[in-house]
Amino acid sequence: MRKNIRAFKILLVEDNPGDVRLTEEVLKDGKYQYELDVVADGEEALAYLLRRGEKYADASTPDIIFLDLNLPRKDGREVLAEIKSHDKVKHIPIVVLTTSEAGPDIMHSYQLHANCYITKPVDINRFNEVIRGIENFWFNIVTLPSYNQ
Repeated sequence: MRKNIRAFKILLVEDNPGDVRLTEEVLKDGKYQYELDVVADGEEALAYLLRRGEKYADASTPDIIFLDLNLPRKDGREVLAEIKSHDKVKHIPIVVLTTSEAGPDIMHSYQLHANCYITKPVDINRFNEVIRGIENFWFNIVTLPSYNQ
C-alpha cells in the first residue's frame, strides 16, 4: 500500500445534501486524508475549477472530481464536456457518481471522456462499499499527478 504523504483533494459536485453528508462520513472513516470541497451546481463547479471570481481565485486543483449528472443551473453532462475542453483542467480524473442507470447517460458520459461511471447505490452499506472501492482504486492503485498549486 502506498504511503500517503499528503491529503488527497476531491471536488464533489453534488446538489443533494444527504449524498454530500454521506460521502463526507464515508471518506472521514477512510484510509486516507482528504480535503473535500463541495459545490452544489454545474456553474459553481466550473467557477471553482477555472478559478472564476473572487470566491474561487485561490481554489486548489483537485486530484479527482466526483460529478453528479443531475445538477441545477448547468447539468453534469455540460460540466463534463466543458471540463474536458479546457487544457487547464481536462487532465483531472472525473468519476461520474449519479443515480442514473440509463444507457444513453452512461454512453454519453464516456463519449465526453469521463474516467468512470458509477451508479450511486441507494443502500447505505453498498454506498460505503462503492466509495471504499473508489478510494482504493484512485488513491492506492492509480498514480495521480502532483500539483504545485
